[in-house]
Amino acid sequence: MAKTHEIKVEKRNDEGKGASRRLRRAGFVPAIVYGGENNPVSIQIQHKDVWHASQNEWFYSSILDLNLGGDVQKVLLRDMQRHPFKQQVLHMDFQRVSENQTLRVRVPLHFLNQESSVAGKTSGVVIMHELTEVEISCLPKNLPESIEIDLSGLQIGDIVHLSDLKLPDGVEIAELRFGKEHDHAVVVAKQVKEEAEPAPAEAAAAAPAAAAPAKAAPAKKDEKK
Repeated sequence: MAKTHEIKVEKRNDEGKGASRRLRRAGFVPAIVYGGENNPVSIQIQHKDVWHASQNEWFYSSILDLNLGGDVQKVLLRDMQRHPFKQQVLHMDFQRVSENQTLRVRVPLHFLNQESSVAGKTSGVVIMHELTEVEISCLPKNLPESIEIDLSGLQIGDIVHLSDLKLPDGVEIAELRFGKEHDHAVVVAKQVKEEAEPAPAEAAAAAPAAAAPAKAAPAKKDEKK
């Protein structure tokens, strides 16, 4: 089960673009909490707290504890708007979670022991990570912060598919419910063919022949009249 992380929030009463701009100038991020049996609630969060949390991978796939004056609600981050060029979070959406309600969440993939595998030690082999995250479904108590993939046994030419992943108890990959055609490749170990360098004789033959210097035409003698 993933760890939970607490973030302190405050309720906000003023809404609208003007109120949001004032909040941002004051160092806050406007946000909303929705879902479950309760009505949506508008909140504000200290920008420094949000920015610090957003630098961590867990922030995007873990259950968060939003602490509103002692009232703690378990939520997932569902949307975060960033400024196009400033290091600034503009708005956030959080969804309440219920312990008995199945979640669908995208979690990151962590690749382990790649360098120690046969494919990783072989010159000319490229190991491609076709996916870096995957959507899973599970109850909140079973939500992992990431899925680990052990590549210690990876051989040249191997392909690791979604169906090959070892998942924690109570966790499913949502796409695999729809059939084998949705079983995508996750890791591919591919041998890269290197083009052989031409032999010296071949290189010489391929090189354009140097143009011979043009001979000067003989000077004409003046004819006597």
